[in-house]
Amino acid sequence: MGAAGKTGAIVVERAVAAGHVVTVFVRDAARYRAPENVRVIAGDATDHASVDEAMAGQDAVIDTIGGKAPYCKTTLERSVAGAVVAAMKANGARRVIVISSFGVGDSADQVGWFVEHVIVPTWLRGSTEDKAATEAVVRASGIAFVIVRPAMLTDDAATGNVKVFRGRDTAHKTSRADVAQFCVDQLTSDEHVGSAVTIANS
Repeated sequence: MGAAGKTGAIVVERAVAAGHVVTVFVRDAARYRAPENVRVIAGDATDHASVDEAMAGQDAVIDTIGGKAPYCKTTLERSVAGAVVAAMKANGARRVIVISSFGVGDSADQVGWFVEHVIVPTWLRGSTEDKAATEAVVRASGIAFVIVRPAMLTDDAATGNVKVFRGRDTAHKTSRADVAQFCVDQLTSDEHVGSAVTIANS
């Protein structure tokens, strides 16, 4: 989900490279350049019927959808999560990995003072509320989940060095490529199942 976005596109590349059979769900298939051997399904990610149809035969979902105006109030991400969870239950899909953001929930302990008191209440005020609601939907689903809370995203090259932050250890930034690889790794790792983890390169 969200394969046309910056992070989502890298997730698709990394999933294919890891040998997974990949289906992408995008709004406009004509505008999406699919990698070779990737199945493309177009539709509205908030529409339960469309997502249910696309979910047939899937084992897991990586949800990378995010709004384009994080300061605006929105219910996009929680609506997509609701449709995904319902479709997964109906079709027997077993695991969902959702990209959230640091600063959501107890990860507020991992952001610096400026981010917590200035950036989150202003620039990220809309997306933070929606991501918190999305996390609640996923937690209540009864499906095996990993919630990934990356620090500030960059377009830097992958470092291969991703740290999981805990307690009051402050995270700073993460490359999209490293976030994408971390998400793909969660398809086959049980280490973080049932938890929300803050990740960053530094």
